[in-house]
Amino acid sequence: MLDALRMTLPIVQAPMAGVSTPALAAAVSNAGGLGGIAVGATDADGARGMIAALRARLDRDAAFNVNLFVHPRAIADRDRERRWLDALAPRFAAFGAAPPAALRTIYTSFADDPAMLAMLAEVAPPVVSFHFGLPSAAAIAMLRACGVFLLATATSPAEARMVEAAGIDAIVAQGIEAGGHRGVFDPAAPDDALGTMALVRLLVREVRVPVVAAGGIMDGAGIAAALRLGAVAAQLGTAFVACPESAADAGYRAALAGPRAYHTTMTSLISGRPARALANRFTALAGDLAGLVPPDYPIAYDAGKALHAAATARGESGFGAHWAGQGAPLARAMPAARLVATLMRETDAAEPPPQLRDGVSRMTSDRPR
Repeated sequence: MLDALRMTLPIVQAPMAGVSTPALAAAVSNAGGLGGIAVGATDADGARGMIAALRARLDRDAAFNVNLFVHPRAIADRDRERRWLDALAPRFAAFGAAPPAALRTIYTSFADDPAMLAMLAEVAPPVVSFHFGLPSAAAIAMLRACGVFLLATATSPAEARMVEAAGIDAIVAQGIEAGGHRGVFDPAAPDDALGTMALVRLLVREVRVPVVAAGGIMDGAGIAAALRLGAVAAQLGTAFVACPESAADAGYRAALAGPRAYHTTMTSLISGRPARALANRFTALAGDLAGLVPPDYPIAYDAGKALHAAATARGESGFGAHWAGQGAPLARAMPAARLVATLMRETDAAEPPPQLRDGVSRMTSDRPR
């Protein structure tokens, strides 16, 4: 994979919708890794502009990744949505605002967006990745015919086998530690919640395509561990949120740098799909909203974004979608290129701990000859 994409470093920057920017992705790609942008929250024209902005910042023939959401089409349920808004109404009122009169499906799935597919086939980014599922066989064939390298997220061996069978070039193995949206194909199905280490080892054994480790990896020691497990690279997301090139707002950055970084939780309240976030005032609503099922993703996200906007207008940042993985306390605020260089120095320096190294030496010296 690294050779195919002209990557000199085994570092993939997670394409985080609302946080990763063309500037961030370009900085990582220019440094030798694989930078990425997420276009699932925009339309074909917006995605075209982001890709052009990224390409304009590249200082060499570097690869980059364009990520898409491939979630099932949301099913509107006005009664369910009204109950959800009524439950959130007191929170809006606390900030002198009213909830939206109705909720919208704010994101179009790539599975239902022929304009996005046509644009991607035209501009042919080096890498396209999929989250929440897989597009049609025809879409995959069209992108492959354009020379695009394809990635897809899998959270289980069963999903990985589906990814491999679909002809995807490499799999991002997303462990339960990962920040942001859980990439499960069916959020209503049982989730074994496999950790990154276990998932990577299972996939390396069970599939033939390269595996990229994702989830809780924040430094070179984590990258080195992923490589030892058989991954070809490690994908880091939360590690890049604190970079100045990211679009994270001041409240998000402050939360990541503070004590809340030690407390992440999986929640469906913000968007309607399971996602790992820093514990905040929004995630704390779990008790108050118990018994209610959020509207389908991304309909619920319309309410979540509106509540965050109302709170922010009154100086409260605790209702933001502060996605973060379990390694969040290890985040470091530095320019992306410097972070990549630091990560690689740490990876190169990583070695077995002294107690293991000494044990291996003793075992070797005591071995019968």
